[in-house]
Amino acid sequence: MSQFETLHEIIRQARRNLNQNNWDYLVGGVETETTLRRNRMALDCVAFRARVLRDVSTVDVTGPLLGRKLRLPVVLAPIGSLEMFEEGGGATVVKAAGEFGCAHMLSSVCDPGLEEVSAASPEAARIFQLYVRGGDDFIADYVRRATDSGYYAFCLTVDTAHFSRRERDIAKRYVTRGRRRAGGREFQAALSWAHVERVKKYCKVPLILKGIATAEDARIAVEHGVECVYVSNHGGRQLDHGRGSLDVLPEVVDAVAGKAEIMVDGGFCRGTDIVKAIAMGAKAVGLGRMQGYAVAAAGQAGVVRMLELLEDEVTRCLGLLGVTSLKALDGSYLHPAAPANPAHVLSAFPLLHISEETY
Repeated sequence: MSQFETLHEIIRQARRNLNQNNWDYLVGGVETETTLRRNRMALDCVAFRARVLRDVSTVDVTGPLLGRKLRLPVVLAPIGSLEMFEEGGGATVVKAAGEFGCAHMLSSVCDPGLEEVSAASPEAARIFQLYVRGGDDFIADYVRRATDSGYYAFCLTVDTAHFSRRERDIAKRYVTRGRRRAGGREFQAALSWAHVERVKKYCKVPLILKGIATAEDARIAVEHGVECVYVSNHGGRQLDHGRGSLDVLPEVVDAVAGKAEIMVDGGFCRGTDIVKAIAMGAKAVGLGRMQGYAVAAAGQAGVVRMLELLEDEVTRCLGLLGVTSLKALDGSYLHPAAPANPAHVLSAFPLLHISEETY
């Protein structure tokens, strides 16, 4: 879409298309939004160490996740009530994932249901994410349905034992559809490692735990046979005053020690962000808000265009670092640095005020 030549143009169009309630739901965090800002701060506190005089005429930005080769190692992360931003909801986004060639993780509180989303793009790399709203039979039924529908991995979110206080919404007495229909939340609060152990006995596809924030829990996950540890703080929307996800990633990588794959999300919205995470040991990066901006801006085509722009940014970043593939990255290409700007949800886009009319 030539309409969008930069990522900030997608965000600007999303803002035009969304009402204030839906915009605040997308960009907001919990209470003081400290964790949200720390996500960006963690990314901004890492600089690159570039190597030169290497042949980078060909650059490969593909990467695997749980046995599936992705055109770019990103996952369109689970977003509840995605249909608020575009009426097709999960079906629209999974079509974009299939068209581009990345993975899509469907939230269990996103419309349409898992079967309908699967049917919308059978060729896409599909993962299903569950919020637990019932007992063991509830979980087992979702595992069965997801497996039967061709989802190639199953994810339990583990950082939502209690709903957070998202004060942007509370101040306006705004309640999203996802929260209105979230009965049975006591089952999520009671979720334990014993549940993970039981799920592993009958789940025939790789199991992902989303919301790991410490080396200790990453180690326990591996001991339970979890195939993928997903480092996440829910985009700064659950625990206030948490650490930025990129700050958590190194200790999780050390704890996992190659015994499981690692995903990460939390403030990732530029190609350079993706490169930093892969260099630190992640297999793939989850995109939440960027996905929301893109689908709100232009539906399926907007998501595909957002992914194309990220792919271009990653390609150029690798070439300028002096590497020819993501798998060639390691920590030697990174260095601690002071951030150049104050961190906030849109601080990666300092040119939002610029448009074609400016010139």
